[in-house]
Amino acid sequence: MINKKSKNLSNKKMIEEIIRVDHAGEYGATKIYAGQLAIFGEESETGKQIKNMADQEQEHIETFNRLMVEKRVRPTALMPVWNIAGYLLGVSTALMGKKAAMACTVAVEDVIGKHYEKQAKALGRKDPKLKKIILKFRDDELEHHDIGIENDAEKAIGYTLLSKIIKSGCKTAIAISKKI
Repeated sequence: MINKKSKNLSNKKMIEEIIRVDHAGEYGATKIYAGQLAIFGEESETGKQIKNMADQEQEHIETFNRLMVEKRVRPTALMPVWNIAGYLLGVSTALMGKKAAMACTVAVEDVIGKHYEKQAKALGRKDPKLKKIILKFRDDELEHHDIGIENDAEKAIGYTLLSKIIKSGCKTAIAISKKI
């Protein structure tokens, strides 16, 4: 039988892990969109769509910045890596064209939407405020996914391979950011 102190500690660790990894993911998303905007600009049709998604990601990162302070959670030590990796992913997919940039969005948001869903289930009733935030952000991410689909992401050259590579990278980043 797990005592109350041990259970509270494991709940605290789970919540810290959720906040740390989600903060890292939202930070990475802001960098991906920054890289894409560096190529498309904010005034092009594609740039305006990306800017709208980037603005939502900015709201997400600000929320997790606040939660990190409130819950006294340290960020992942890999923030400099996610900064560079996210920006380079954004730039490289944008250089491949609008469809590839949207394919990047679809791949990332597919992984993140599922990730948020798993977190919400794991939280159960443990932290209703955090769960509500996660579910709202999941919905935002799935909206971004749908925007990518509507903008011909699946017609990008090499879509299947590009999607697999990006999804694999996202899943790896999630696993690493939970702990480091």
